[in-house]
Amino acid sequence: MVNNPLKELLTPPTLEGELTLQVVPLRDLVVFPNTVVPLFIGRPFSIEAVRRAWETNKLIFLPIQFDKEKEEVGEGDISKVGTIAKILRVATIEDNRLKILVQGLARGKAEEYHFGDTITARVRVLEEKKEELTPEDKAIIQDIRDLLEKAVSLGKKIVPDIFYLIKTVDDPVRFTDLVASVLDLKTEDALKLLETTDVRQRLRLIHEYLLREVNLLELQQKIREQARKTMEKEQKEYFLRHQLKAIQEELGEGKNAEIEEYRQKLKKLKLSKEIKEQIEKEIDRLERMHPDSAEAAVLRTWLDWVLSLPWNKKTRDRYDLKRAKEILDKDHYDLEKIKERIIEFLAVRKLTKGKGKGPILMFVGPPGVGKTSLGRSIAKALGRKFVRISLGGVRDEAEIRGHRRTYVGAMPGKIIQAIKRAGVKNPVIMLDEIDKMSISFQGDPAAALLEVLDPEQNKNFVDHYINLPFDLSEVIFIGTANRTDTIPLPLLDRMEVLRLSGYSEEEKLEIAKRHLLPKLIKEHGFKPEELIFTDEALLEIIRRYTREAGVRNLQRQISAVLRKLAVKKLEGEKPPFKVDAALVRKLLGTPRFIPEKKAEPKVGVVTGLAWTELGGEIMFIEAIKMRGKGKLLLTGKLGDVMKESAQTALSYIRANAEKYGINPEDFDKYDVHIHVPEAAIPKDGPSAGIAIATALLSVFTEKPVRNDIAMTGEITLTGEVLPVGGLKEKILAAKRAGIYEVILPKDNEKEVMEDLPSFVREQMNLHFVKDVDKVFDLALVKDKNQPKKEDKTKN
Repeated sequence: MVNNPLKELLTPPTLEGELTLQVVPLRDLVVFPNTVVPLFIGRPFSIEAVRRAWETNKLIFLPIQFDKEKEEVGEGDISKVGTIAKILRVATIEDNRLKILVQGLARGKAEEYHFGDTITARVRVLEEKKEELTPEDKAIIQDIRDLLEKAVSLGKKIVPDIFYLIKTVDDPVRFTDLVASVLDLKTEDALKLLETTDVRQRLRLIHEYLLREVNLLELQQKIREQARKTMEKEQKEYFLRHQLKAIQEELGEGKNAEIEEYRQKLKKLKLSKEIKEQIEKEIDRLERMHPDSAEAAVLRTWLDWVLSLPWNKKTRDRYDLKRAKEILDKDHYDLEKIKERIIEFLAVRKLTKGKGKGPILMFVGPPGVGKTSLGRSIAKALGRKFVRISLGGVRDEAEIRGHRRTYVGAMPGKIIQAIKRAGVKNPVIMLDEIDKMSISFQGDPAAALLEVLDPEQNKNFVDHYINLPFDLSEVIFIGTANRTDTIPLPLLDRMEVLRLSGYSEEEKLEIAKRHLLPKLIKEHGFKPEELIFTDEALLEIIRRYTREAGVRNLQRQISAVLRKLAVKKLEGEKPPFKVDAALVRKLLGTPRFIPEKKAEPKVGVVTGLAWTELGGEIMFIEAIKMRGKGKLLLTGKLGDVMKESAQTALSYIRANAEKYGINPEDFDKYDVHIHVPEAAIPKDGPSAGIAIATALLSVFTEKPVRNDIAMTGEITLTGEVLPVGGLKEKILAAKRAGIYEVILPKDNEKEVMEDLPSFVREQMNLHFVKDVDKVFDLALVKDKNQPKKEDKTKN
């Protein structure tokens, strides 16, 4: 054993030629020649390597392991260059690990590694390239010593004995290795120093690395100094603030600037005496509180809210009906009845000077038909601020009325927040998606809306957080919904429902040309003259790539076309781009929707019509008979009402079997199965009654049903056809599917003729019937050999 490793460090043995040595890859540090370093050895193959070396020549090779996380190493995991070292001491510590003391002797390069129980290597000793030092080299050495002094002054830790050696050693080889051993080096920098045998080059590398480290230490020192100064400043301010407070209390000057600011804000507001007194009480209470208390923070937030509300600020209404019509016509295509009702609404407000208790309008219709934008246009026509409140998913009454101040994180409700956002007390507030609210154990938000929308009560609306009456009587509330059956009746009763139907193809085409295209062309960085969109291209998108009542998907698909054209433009293709139907198919790919009309008449297959909150849809009703005992089987996730309609239709056909040439015994010999495809989607309602009856008659008479006719209507046991709803959407759905002949209840004729646009009526062949005999006469193919009845399609 060696008692004084420093003495051996000063006089290391000389090595040369090639040696076969045990290898211990190092993961966390680098051992340089001319240094003494303690190492902890834990991996079994490294422990065995140390034992074998200790029992022989005590020499080991210490390369660098590139990936520190790896336990087992291979050829490419360790460096070729490393340090040949001598083991000075070996001691066993806990967990059977070894602690050894090694002395770096020389640089070495592994010519070949062998992997077994231990790693061995044939190592060639790298000779140091020594040259006479130039004055520049000596200056660098001195600068390195000065930089190390500076680093120590900045907090760098260096063992005193090593620091003494660095300051006194004359040999540049030992000097560079000693300095390298005390630097904080990255693995790649340490490896570079090991590989460099030219001492003069190594000096310059060490100078560069040391300079970098000193700069980092200076930056850390600067950051620490700044942090110290900041802390001292904060402590000083804290002390002075408390001193000032104590002085103010002694002098009786407790009114600080914050309290005075609140009083000035209150003075400027024109409030009722009761409200002003309540706010003054709260300001006085805040003045008596400790400024750092939690209650003071809550009270400050409350005062900020109350004093920032527009208690008296409002916009002046502009009741120019001509301008209002121009705005509505510019922003929305068609919707003539809705526009007419809005103009009437504005006219009444003008005559009553806005003081009358006018109705609350609610727009009901499928998504994308312009409900929200109509509200925005009303605000624009009146010159009022517009604020939208989304009620979708709201299930807590407190979201409308606010939370009481006692709760942590309490805030005003959506109504008061909207008033503050608007900055005036008379904005147009749109209550969006009223039908999407729900009831929970936290209360019913619809009940809270009752007070908001009641003109008798909303003059003194009290939000739970503000807890002061606020006048909402000058606010114009407008609601939107996709459907009304989910809205509580008392709330629905507060509002006048204006229904917006889906758009026809022609209307969508005009909306795309007038509104969507100009806006989207600009948004996608094109000039109007760079694009030529044909009507055929837009109709291709409408028919083959969208199926909706509104125009949102149409907007998305046009955007998709424009994005692809933007790429083409940047790739070098020169505009103008002519967009026709063929280019649309090329850019958007396979059409998403294909014509729904059945290819040919079939027995037991009828085209019905359905209404959904997204618009109208065609719905196929299929029926078959099979040997059995007269059972009726219904599938397709049908609701109770639809099941009863099927039973009613079967009873009617059975009661009138002889009239239609059916053997009455067939009803006992056959089971009937009625199915409505898309079985995962729930279906209900009475409007499929005549379609089910037609399917049943077709099955029992074995007469096919025309594929070019659709129908809707409720059937009674006596064969009458009763009126149903959603007819405009249903007719448009048939037209979308390429079916231009529709059977409808007679009692709906007046409604259809009023609501359906004239250009749609001209294209459709509409049959209004009072009993199912007429339905059967129109729908059933009279002779299998008879050619299909000609469409009365008008283009």
